[in-house]
Amino acid sequence: MPSLPGLLLTLTLGVFALTAQAERPVDRIVAVVDDGVILESELLQKLDGVKRSLRQGNTALPPDSVLARQVLERLIVDKLQAQMAEKAGVRVDEETLRTAVQQIAQRNNMSVEEFRESLRQEDIDYADFVDQIRNEIAVSRLRSSQINSQIKISDREIQNYLETQNPSGASSDTQYLLAHILIATPQAASPAQVQKAKEKADKLLEDIRAGLDFKQASLSASDSEQALKGGELGWRKKSEIPSLFADLVDHMKEGGVEGPIRSSSGYHLIKLIGVKGGDQHLMTKTRVRHILIKPNEVLSDDDAKKKLLALKSRIENGDDFGSLARGHSDDKGSAIKAGELGWVQPGALVPPFEEAMNKLEINQLSEPVQTQFGWHLIQVLERQQSDDGDEFRKNRAREELFKRKADEETELWLRRIRDEAYVEIRLESE
Repeated sequence: MPSLPGLLLTLTLGVFALTAQAERPVDRIVAVVDDGVILESELLQKLDGVKRSLRQGNTALPPDSVLARQVLERLIVDKLQAQMAEKAGVRVDEETLRTAVQQIAQRNNMSVEEFRESLRQEDIDYADFVDQIRNEIAVSRLRSSQINSQIKISDREIQNYLETQNPSGASSDTQYLLAHILIATPQAASPAQVQKAKEKADKLLEDIRAGLDFKQASLSASDSEQALKGGELGWRKKSEIPSLFADLVDHMKEGGVEGPIRSSSGYHLIKLIGVKGGDQHLMTKTRVRHILIKPNEVLSDDDAKKKLLALKSRIENGDDFGSLARGHSDDKGSAIKAGELGWVQPGALVPPFEEAMNKLEINQLSEPVQTQFGWHLIQVLERQQSDDGDEFRKNRAREELFKRKADEETELWLRRIRDEAYVEIRLESE
């Protein structure tokens, strides 16, 4: 989920025009996107949020006209995805939405009420904020169904990855911070369109090497999804870097820029911002059990928490955890095993559960922990550390190959839905 600065968007009124019937302000349409529209107020709101985020990062702003074009293009792609999610019947239930807001508040060390107050102080309507979170979750689920479900990783690919990326079998945590610029070409691009994109990428690379800031170049010219973040891809292991760039990073120096690199999406420029890590870790596995109480039409959220606290008190007074789990837990799969989830690896459980579990001593009972599934009482039974075994390395290889493919397929998918959509931009004509 996006971080708070990216989500805190200041509502700003647009330039108003007079209607024919009455002298009252109306919201201009700045783009028609298939069967929807983008209003000037949406553009100005998003533009204001992007400017705020860039200023917080001490990034010089490009001219408003250039930044507005970039922001509008991102809104167009977002609108297309939201329309697709709606047509596909993707729904976000209130419990998932409530949990998402709670997690955002927790990451900012606030209660939900404190978080709402911080939004109010930023002149952000809470209902609008929640609607944005709803849309982001829906789009994430759409991408999962459209892209992730289609990606297959074969055993042969995993074996090849282990042999070529890591022939010794050792686990490396070296990470690279890359930034990326894409000069896109449409699907089935003509030779003239490909040549025009190549010339633009060449000129941009020349300007960057002559002193143009890479972030500025990304904000002004990139067609990548990361354009408004200055092109940054975040810290990644080599295996998580798109395969198009992966072989280049070993030969790049920090601050170096490479390109243009041709792909089916267009031409790419990449910059190596930093390198860190390189140490191995031991993996900690945890044997854990829990009791789950789910709120429902009869049992309110507060009552579910109180019920769990009563069960905790009984255990502390001598009642058997396993017996209470069998009799009361709403997780029927673990209830029949006295609440046991067995041995779990890092990342196997939802973040609020895992964070609480990792703080517990052996046999210690947690306070009630809320996740999207309900309220949990958690107890750690054992922990053990082990060096990365073959099975774990295979699982990690599968995850890293999946992420690499997902990044590449997402870029292609976004370009495809943009190229195939009907889009009429009215930014300059109004």
